[in-house]
Amino acid sequence: MTEVLSIQHSVSSIQHQGGSVRAIVAMTPARVIGERGRIPWHYREDLRWFKRTTIGHPVLMGRKTFESIGKALPDRLNLVVSRTASFEGVEMVRDLTEFRPSRFEGGVYVIGGAEIYRALLPITDELLITHVHADYAGDTYFPEYATEFESVGELLSTPDFVVKRYARKSR
Repeated sequence: MTEVLSIQHSVSSIQHQGGSVRAIVAMTPARVIGERGRIPWHYREDLRWFKRTTIGHPVLMGRKTFESIGKALPDRLNLVVSRTASFEGVEMVRDLTEFRPSRFEGGVYVIGGAEIYRALLPITDELLITHVHADYAGDTYFPEYATEFESVGELLSTPDFVVKRYARKSR
């Protein structure tokens, strides 16, 4: 936990250097985002929306998220956070405190997992959240965000989920 807190403290200085950081995530009403390294639901329309939204943009993820996907996402620059692991077809980020979103015109989409969301939430400008209507059991949660972000619009609605956009509240 100390490591994550020190990363959060160091990473917060990135915000002043420019570069848009958006988190994109699907969660249950209890903020569950995973169960044993997998997403516990499968909604084809949400996956299509995720692809349309992130295609052509850099996506940043942790090692566990990359391994759960199993390969680099096509037509996107894949940035994977790991101190030691290396993977083909991706750009490795060895230290989040050295990560510079301003390198990427149009910003970066943070796509998971929980540790990466938690570490980068202090510098995240926007959240794109798929709110799954059903409850699913899980062991991985998105961090609390309601005190820092407010809903500014609904992007997609289906019988199974709704996608909302959240912007950071004025400080």
